[in-house]
Amino acid sequence: MVNMMYVAAAIAAIVILILIVWFFTTWNRFIRLEENANKSWSDIDVLLNQRYDMIPNLVKIVGRYAEHESGIFQEFAKARQAAAGALSRGDVKGVAAAEGLLSGMMPRINMVAEQYPDLKANANFMDLQNKLVALENQIADRREFYNAASTNFNKAIQMIPASIVAGFKGCVRRELWTVAAHVRENVEITF
Repeated sequence: MVNMMYVAAAIAAIVILILIVWFFTTWNRFIRLEENANKSWSDIDVLLNQRYDMIPNLVKIVGRYAEHESGIFQEFAKARQAAAGALSRGDVKGVAAAEGLLSGMMPRINMVAEQYPDLKANANFMDLQNKLVALENQIADRREFYNAASTNFNKAIQMIPASIVAGFKGCVRRELWTVAAHVRENVEITF
């Protein structure tokens, strides 16, 4: 009888030890997944801030040639300000919406530039345009990494039994960066 009690106690101790190891392993996995998503967002933050710093220079250069197009530049400034504000708050949906507005305005800036051959020949303008295109490509790549990292985190915190640990840790589902509906629409070109 005493041996059975020792065996039962040993089994219970092993089960408890296994549960403790599983709990902490799962906790640490959530930390790793969450930090991957945070790093991905931080990478986007850096690139978007670089882009937001370049946009006023682009607007200033274009504005010198197309002073009568000031309405476009005011809209552009408001969209940039909204995007920067959402970015500083870490508001993924707000950044995505503002970025959609900015992306929709870039073709308008380029159309204005097309109307001014001197502007198209301006080395500063061309340099800024090329840098913005390169940044756009990097942002698209980082956005993909962020969404992948966030999706991995979101899946992990919902799976049973790991969701129990996620509840203890206070894990919250992360928002994905989605493209605004108006950005998906075809651009209408008229001649």
